[in-house]
Amino acid sequence: MTEATMSDVLDGLKRFISGYAAKSPDNKFHIPFQRKDLALDLIRVHDDRFSSLGSDKYFACVDMKGTDGKMYDIDFFMRVQSGKLTVTETSVHKINGKPLYNWKEEKGVWKKVKVSKICRASVSDAKQIETAFHRNALQNVL
Repeated sequence: MTEATMSDVLDGLKRFISGYAAKSPDNKFHIPFQRKDLALDLIRVHDDRFSSLGSDKYFACVDMKGTDGKMYDIDFFMRVQSGKLTVTETSVHKINGKPLYNWKEEKGVWKKVKVSKICRASVSDAKQIETAFHRNALQNVL
């Protein structure tokens, strides 16, 4: 099977988020975070942060606004099988622009790294790590 196009996956993700929200009594997208329920509205899907991970696996970054007034950057990992998009992992990456984790490449595999573990890196170093993660075709992440 050939891989889905970027447009297909991004459209599928938008439909997933809006469909999930439509089923919620408050029309919000809900995810658990630190033993709380975040009720979120979709602001935008970052087309520039979309990555194909190979083997019909994809990554996208989404900006959402919480009912608490905070902005959340949510990372979505997805798989497309038989033309159907399945979200396999969702995590809160940033709150009001402050990262909870970053990405670090180790022997060709990208891994989440707690911000405290890379606190010695400058802000530009952290941005370079994040940019490299988002721009490369990632392998073996999931």
